[in-house]
Amino acid sequence: QVQLVESGGGLVQAGGSLRLSCAASGRTFSSFAMGWFRQAPGKQRELVAGITTSGSTNYADSVKGRFTISRDNAKNTVYLQMNSLKPEDMAVYYCAAGGYITTMGSAIPYWGKGTLVTVSS
Repeated sequence: QVQLVESGGGLVQAGGSLRLSCAASGRTFSSFAMGWFRQAPGKQRELVAGITTSGSTNYADSVKGRFTISRDNAKNTVYLQMNSLKPEDMAVYYCAAGGYITTMGSAIPYWGKGTLVTVSS
């Protein structure tokens, strides 16, 4: 069993930055692929960024060049650095862990409860 706890959300002006963190319990963190998803009101959940156990990353087109996902296996933590934030980035951001990160989030066994990111224009 893995428990995921996100932090770092909040209110930021457009153009600003935030760094989200996701702390994982358990000893098997390094064996999981990790992902950040987001869901805005009235919209479907979408994959923002993923990172494999070997450190390979992938990003949604909408965040490429602005967001960076990273992981620190010694701290059992995955991060999402978000720069040049836009109003359309406003959503609840969720951390997820599993054998692999699917685009729609299906079949991913472990999820955090989310952290709200609000971007004012």
